[in-house]
Amino acid sequence: MPEEENDPLVVTRINPLTRSLPSRVIRLFVLFLSVCLVFSAISVYTIRNSGVYNSVAALTSSFQPCYLEQNSLDHWIRPPSNLIHTMTDQELFWRASMVPRIKKYPFKRVPKIAFMFLTKGPLPLAPLWERFLKSHEERYSIYVHSSPSFHAHFASSSVFYRREIPSQVAEWGQMSMCDAERRLLANALLDPSNEWFILLSESCIPLYPFAFIYNYISRSRHSFMGSFDDPGPYGRGRYNPNMAPEVNLTEWRKGSQWFEVNRRLAISIVEDTVYYPKFKEFCRPACYVDEHYFSTILTIRSGALLANRSLTWVDWSRGGAHPATFGGADITEDFLRRANKGHNCSYNGRTTPTCFLFARKFAPSTVKPLLALSPRVLGY
Repeated sequence: MPEEENDPLVVTRINPLTRSLPSRVIRLFVLFLSVCLVFSAISVYTIRNSGVYNSVAALTSSFQPCYLEQNSLDHWIRPPSNLIHTMTDQELFWRASMVPRIKKYPFKRVPKIAFMFLTKGPLPLAPLWERFLKSHEERYSIYVHSSPSFHAHFASSSVFYRREIPSQVAEWGQMSMCDAERRLLANALLDPSNEWFILLSESCIPLYPFAFIYNYISRSRHSFMGSFDDPGPYGRGRYNPNMAPEVNLTEWRKGSQWFEVNRRLAISIVEDTVYYPKFKEFCRPACYVDEHYFSTILTIRSGALLANRSLTWVDWSRGGAHPATFGGADITEDFLRRANKGHNCSYNGRTTPTCFLFARKFAPSTVKPLLALSPRVLGY
C-alpha cells in the first residue's frame, strides 16, 4: 500500500461553501413560508372586509369547465354529433317526445327534411341520392336503420357516412317493423331542426330535384300517409274485436308503409303507449301491422292533418303480394316519365298531376342507367 495513504499529515480539505449550504436553504425556506402566511392573512382580511370576494367569484364563474356546457342553449339545439348511443327504446322514445311549450324558436331555425332509410343491408342507389342531395346540406338530415349484423362502409365524404342508428331486427308484417320505424322517427326528433320525416327503403329513388321536393312538402297543409277504410278481407277483415275500446272497427284504417309526417305527427307516433299494446297483441299475421298501426292511430288523433295518400309510387300491375321490382333493362326515359306523370290527386284543396315524389322498387342494376338519365329526365 502506498505510504501517503497512512501519513497522518495528509488532511482532506472541506469546502466552506458545501458546509454552509444546508443552513442557507433552511433559512430561505423559513423566510418564504413566513411571507406566504402573512400575505394569505392580509388577503383573507381584505376579501372579507372590502367586498373583493364578489369580484373574485364573478371572475371565477367566467371560467367554467367543459362539463357545464349543457347549461347553454347551444347544447339543446345542436343535433347529436354521433348517432350511436346506449339508450333503450323506452329511454329514446321518452327523450324524443319532449316538446317545448313555447312555439316560437329563440334561434334561427332552418327546417329540415329527415330522410329515414329502413334497409336490410347496403344502399346500392346511394350514388343517385348523393347527386340528389348535393349542395343542400342545410336542409336535410339522414338516418339509416339496417340489420344489426350489417355494417356499412361509406367514405367520409359520403352523406351516409356515420348515419346509422342503433338498430334491431325488423321482420316484415311484425310489430318489430313498426318498432324500427318508430326508432328512426325518435332518433330524427333529437334534432330540433327536423320538421318533416320521410320513410324510404333502399330501393327508393327521388323523382324530382331536391328544391322541388322540399317546396312541395314544406308548403303542404297535410302530411302524406295513406289512411283509408277498406271494407274487404284485407282491411276490416283483419280487425280484431279485442282491440276495442281503444280501437273500434269504424276507426280501423289501412295505408302504405312508406309515409311522410310532420314533427307534430312524428311525436304523436313516438309517444304512443295507448294503442301500441293493442296492435302488438292483436294485429299479427295475417294482420300486417305496418299497414294499419300508424294510419289508424293518426286517423284517431289527427285525421284532418292527413292527405290520405303516399308520396311513393309503386307498380302493382304485375300482381302478387309485393309490388314490381325494376331492373336495369326497365330504365328508359319513357318509363321514368310515366312514373311521375299521368296522375291526379289533391294538394292543398286543388287538383294536381304531381302526386308522387319518390318511386320504388329499383334493383341495384338500375343505378348506372338512372345516373345516366337523371340529369335529363329527373332534373338532378
